[in-house]
Amino acid sequence: MQTGTIRRINQFLRQWNLKIGTVPVWLLGLAVVVVWFAPFVWMVSTSFKPLSEILSSDINWIPVHPILTNYQIVLQSPIARWTLNSVIVAVVSTAIAVTFASMAGFALGVLNFPGKNVIFFMILASIMIPANMMVVPLFVAFLRLHIINSYPALILPSVVSVISVYIFRQYFMTFPEELIDAATVDGANKITIFFRIALPLAKAPFIAATILLFSGNWNAFFWPLLVTFNENMKTMPVGVAEYASVIGAHTQLQGFGPGMAAVTLLSIPSLLVFFSLQRYFMEGISRTGIKG
Repeated sequence: MQTGTIRRINQFLRQWNLKIGTVPVWLLGLAVVVVWFAPFVWMVSTSFKPLSEILSSDINWIPVHPILTNYQIVLQSPIARWTLNSVIVAVVSTAIAVTFASMAGFALGVLNFPGKNVIFFMILASIMIPANMMVVPLFVAFLRLHIINSYPALILPSVVSVISVYIFRQYFMTFPEELIDAATVDGANKITIFFRIALPLAKAPFIAATILLFSGNWNAFFWPLLVTFNENMKTMPVGVAEYASVIGAHTQLQGFGPGMAAVTLLSIPSLLVFFSLQRYFMEGISRTGIKG
């Protein structure tokens, strides 16, 4: 009996290409995934629950009497306008930031010019500056430029991304020099090499940077909260904050369901982008540690 059990275990391990020594690692990883994913499942489940089930002491991962009332309440707000604003801001900000980051990464990874390493160090050092320290100067500057409560105010602070520059720089440092030399011999300048050769081959870092930037821009809350004054310019995170169940020192029990429904709708675009491009994302992130 014991020999048969061991044989079945070995067959299972061979089927999944596992070894005995790696099983604890996989079990630990599975536990981490469950702990990470549980709040998301609870959020979605709560969004379909009536108030009586939300306040119940019983733990039900699946709603006993699912309802759509919470989503109907959320959809009564100008959520279409909030979504449009978030799409415009996230897409435009991401496109500009990825373009700038790819160009900077190509220059820092391929080109040779005086002070290249110093510039790269200064770019990395800027990460140590807390983002909140930049809020007041940016707000005052945009206020004087009279662009508060507009798309430029929402987009411009996000067009520079240090982590994206780093991703592209690390990738281009492994770029084959033979391709660049061959293009140079054929008469191509650096701009032509970048747009026609380097950038089309940089699909992995391009997608990795796009996912990171899109998720960050889509979920941005603090800055859009400061620079938007009316419903027409609110982004999705700012809009759904109206359904928070806690306001000041008061708790609105009836707000838990609509709040979870609003946050569920907010999370869908980021999840779709990530899961549809996760293979390229992991490939792009893995490239960042190949060559320093």
